[in-house]
Amino acid sequence: MDKNDTQLIVDFLNDEANSFDFIVFRYTKSIYNFVFRMVGNKNDAEDITQDVFVKIWKNIKKFDQEKNFKTWVFAIARNTTIDWLRNRKNVTFSSLDTDQEMFEETISDILPLPDEIFSRKELVHELEIVLDKISIESKTIVFLHLKEDMTFEEIAEIVKKPMNTIKSQYRRTLHQIRGLLRI
Repeated sequence: MDKNDTQLIVDFLNDEANSFDFIVFRYTKSIYNFVFRMVGNKNDAEDITQDVFVKIWKNIKKFDQEKNFKTWVFAIARNTTIDWLRNRKNVTFSSLDTDQEMFEETISDILPLPDEIFSRKELVHELEIVLDKISIESKTIVFLHLKEDMTFEEIAEIVKKPMNTIKSQYRRTLHQIRGLLRI
C-alpha cells in the first residue's frame, strides 16, 4: 500500500478496516528502536511501544492533519517513555550487554574480521558507559536526528523547545560524546 500518512488517517477516521494496521506497520520498528535506546531493555521497550500505539489509536481523532504525523508519533513516544522512566525507581538507560544480539544486527558491516569484532565490542561497551552519562533529552535529540533523519525543526516540535536550542544541544552532546570517548 502506497498511501501516505494523511490518507491512512482519513481512512481510519472513516472506519476503513486495515488503515491503522498500516500505520502500526509503518512506525513500529522506528518507535521500538527509539524507545529501546532510551530504556535499554527489550521487554520494557516492547511494552512502551505498545502503549505508544494505544495512545495513537485513542488520540488520532485529535491529530491536526496540517501537522507532520511522524513528529506527532515521536512526541507521543518520547512522552510515554519519559513517563515510564519517571515512574520507574531504578532507571537504566542502556543494557547493550543483555541485548547484544539486537545491537549487533544494527551494525551494517558484512563479515567483519576478528579484530574488527573485538574492536566493536570494546566500542559498544565504551559507548554504553558514555550514553549512561548523557541526559535522556540529549539522547533523544541525537537519536532522532541521526537514526530517524529528523530535522532540527521536527525535533524542536517534539521536545517543545526552540530550534536553535535543539541545534546547540545536539552540538554540545556530540562534543560531550567525543570527549568521553576520547575521539
